[in-house]
Amino acid sequence: MRLPFIFLAPLFLAGCISETASYAIDDRQHALIVRIDQDYFWSKRASLRLIVSRMPDCQRQMELGEVRLPGLEIELFDNGNGTYTLRADDEAWQVETRGCTRLEAPEADAVTGQALGVFHLDADKKLVFEKPEE
Repeated sequence: MRLPFIFLAPLFLAGCISETASYAIDDRQHALIVRIDQDYFWSKRASLRLIVSRMPDCQRQMELGEVRLPGLEIELFDNGNGTYTLRADDEAWQVETRGCTRLEAPEADAVTGQALGVFHLDADKKLVFEKPEE
């Protein structure tokens, strides 16, 4: 009697979001890549990962925690000297790309630096990076 449940499994996974978007820093070998994964289609939260890449010197994936999916916006700031800050809601994360390491992040309301853009879900639930309008 378990056979029908096997056929239902794809239905439970069909609506899940698993998306990546990147911000190229200097070229394709130097980038910040944001990944979100929604475990269940009914969940309003997704796990957030950041891949810091500066090839051929380093590449590292970092688990950042969970973010809310409705109205998802992950802001990206350049703090200079290869240091970048991401902010979503009341959380902030800071990384440096020279050694692909995670740094102590400031409080979310104290984030400074040049705003580079926002990672967000578009109308098709694809994760995209948009630079600010000039």
